[in-house]
This record gives sequence, C-alpha cells and structure tokens, in this order.
Amino acid sequence: MDLTTAQAWLKRFFALIEEHKAYLSELDNPIGDGDHGHNMARGAKAAEEALQAQTPTSLEGLFKSVGMSLLSKVGGASGPLYGSVFLAFANEVKGQEVIENPQQLFAAGLDAIVRRGKASVGEKTMVDVWSPFVEKLAEGVSLEDVEAMVLATKPLKATKGRAAYVGARSIGHIDPGSYSSGLFFKAYLKELA
Repeated sequence: MDLTTAQAWLKRFFALIEEHKAYLSELDNPIGDGDHGHNMARGAKAAEEALQAQTPTSLEGLFKSVGMSLLSKVGGASGPLYGSVFLAFANEVKGQEVIENPQQLFAAGLDAIVRRGKASVGEKTMVDVWSPFVEKLAEGVSLEDVEAMVLATKPLKATKGRAAYVGARSIGHIDPGSYSSGLFFKAYLKELA
C-alpha cells in the first residue's frame, strides 16, 4: 500500500463514518453517552480538512495529520484511541514509501489501543475486533469475517469503559467502537480489492 492507496482508504473510511454516524450514536445510546457517531464524524471532518489544508507527502505525514486531528477534535474515548492508532501507524511507517507488512501496521495500532485503553479481548471494546483482525490478516480476511467480528461483541458483557457502568444490560448490544473499527477495516479491504 502506497500513499495514494492509503489516502483513498481513509477517504472511504471517513465517508463510511459520515454515512453511519446516526447508527453509531444509536448503538452508543443504551451503553454509552450516545455520541460515538457524531464524535467520529466530527473527527473525520477535521482530519479531511487538515489533509486538504496541507497535502501529506508521505505515509508518515498522512497518518500523523489524521492522528493529531482525531486527538484534538474527538471527544470521549474514541478520540484518544483512534488518535493513538494513527500516531502508532505514523511511527511504524517512518521512512517507508510503501507498507510492505500491513499486519505489522495494524498490530502497532492494536498495541496503541491496548496501551491507551488498558483493555483486553472479551471486555466488549474495539480490541474485540482489532485483535482477531490482526490475527487473521496474514491468512486473508474477508468483509464477512469483519462483520462476524463486530457481531461477536453483541453477547459480551462490558467490563471496560463507559459501557461497564451498565453491566449486564450491555449484553445484546453491539459495541459502537467495534462497529466503527469494522468500518475502518471494511474500507481498507475494499480499497485493496
């Protein structure tokens, strides 16, 4: 993946966030504070504006610009988490014109989420989608696989983040951060298809 492909991937992701923002907030209503979609859409818009204001000339510049936009413009947990992902991506691709090992890139993003959110698999967070995605990436992962990973958060009981406050009532709801992560991975897979 080169800079042009990475830009197309992120553009597709931002469009998906805008398209699904109402649903993302709807998912967040029963187990969070109902603003995940609107926060993510605000962050996507800020990132797009930053990229238009100063066109990145490297993968590192692209990811750093998006990461800083998300950190500064997105409220709740999603800003720091997604921001950390992109800054980890920027660090991972330093000096590279092409991403040779996407699994390594996404693993760096997962590490950043785990470090920032102190979450692990099974706690009904975005880690529950990131972890299996990173594991499966080397052997090949499909859009259907991503969908299954997102849906697998539904029966989990949240023990981390805001959703943990509702305890057993979180069971039966898709984790909103996992859903937006699913959009992120679907955008990536579609861009490479």
